[in-house]
Amino acid sequence: MIFTSDNAFGVAAEILEAIGRANEGAVPSYGEDEITARLQLRFAEVFEREVAVFPVATGTAANALALAALTPSHGAILCHEQAHAHADECGAPEMFTAGAKLIGIPGGEGKIDPEALEAVLNSLPAGVVHHVQPATLTVTQSTEAGTLYKADELARLVALARARNLAVHMDGARFANALAATGLTPAEMTWKAGVDVLSFGATKNGALAAEAVVFFDPGRAADFAFRRKRSGHLFSKMRFLSAQLEAYLADGLWLRNAAHANAMAARLASGLRLLDRAAIRFPVEANEVFVRLPRDVLRRLREAGARFHPWPMAGDDGEAMTVRLVASFATHESDVDRFLAVARG
Repeated sequence: MIFTSDNAFGVAAEILEAIGRANEGAVPSYGEDEITARLQLRFAEVFEREVAVFPVATGTAANALALAALTPSHGAILCHEQAHAHADECGAPEMFTAGAKLIGIPGGEGKIDPEALEAVLNSLPAGVVHHVQPATLTVTQSTEAGTLYKADELARLVALARARNLAVHMDGARFANALAATGLTPAEMTWKAGVDVLSFGATKNGALAAEAVVFFDPGRAADFAFRRKRSGHLFSKMRFLSAQLEAYLADGLWLRNAAHANAMAARLASGLRLLDRAAIRFPVEANEVFVRLPRDVLRRLREAGARFHPWPMAGDDGEAMTVRLVASFATHESDVDRFLAVARG
């Protein structure tokens, strides 16, 4: 009953097999191999246009390097106040941008409030040398609250960004979960909606260690190869990252894995809603469930072997506390059902 994170689970069998195949023989290094070349074409097919793709090993690297490519050192990156880049990346975006300022913006359900975004933009007028200059808007899909930006919500944020000539970045650590939940195409969720650069996640959904930075205008990536090298993310044996991403995208594996994780979260939420004194804190739209449960129930779950992270929120008290439950591609129905049985007592 492990619900701490989708990072807690192993590697999809298909991806392990691809790594094994990539291990055969000797090939050119530093991304000059055939697998990496094929990957560029595969991403172009998936996103229905020419793209520039750069595999990296971690989501933090993908976010920090992408934001650095879009933001000057005197610039500002606007994001949700709970965005991973803002709250959980130990200043990596600030470091790789050589000092750009991240500005956290409030909003319910993990989504940036457009009025709050507009207010921040208005407080930083263009050309005033005393203020950082807004340069990039970054949104997370699915969000840190496990919710999804609807098309009109994203469109409004993009319109505000475009009015000030901001670039738009999407943190897609759980991009596949968002696609599986909405039924949109990768193109519809990204460049057709105004996204310039995507941090494309795979590790949380079955890869060993593989993410990618995807530029929808290859011209924006003119110096990105140097940024990746300087950051230590140009792998000499790049084929092992590329092989993971190629297998991830093959035969719909990424969407199947994500759909399963989403279904397990929905199953978990359905059962929790039936419990006395339980309260689901956000809409369950992808693979995360935030729920406030009585502390005696949480104690009983831990004693039975369940693992999850506390997630303190307003309304928690000595009687009840909010926790985060994350389902993965490897979560079994039996684990969900046992968790619910123990919770019921």
